[in-house]
Amino acid sequence: MADDTSRSDADATADKGRPTRKQGEKTAERNPFKKLGRFLKEVVEQLRKVVYPTRRQLVTYSIVVLVFVGIMMAFIGGLDLLFGDLIRRAFGAGS
Repeated sequence: MADDTSRSDADATADKGRPTRKQGEKTAERNPFKKLGRFLKEVVEQLRKVVYPTRRQLVTYSIVVLVFVGIMMAFIGGLDLLFGDLIRRAFGAGS
């Protein structure tokens, strides 16, 4: 027969209906305004850590993106023309 100290966490949870709080773990705040205030405070803290690009970096990255988008547009447009031509030839439309 096993003593009470050898029971698993699942058994302890089943007895009480909820798990036992770990040491040092905070209880959830019930006030939604406190939660909102804490959230906004953490957002501001994280925004202070953001490193914004310099003007030169911003211009360089923007040009790279625009060139890449132009290349992809040309590639997809070429594929569209190719497959459209193949379909027209396969089904004999517009002879």
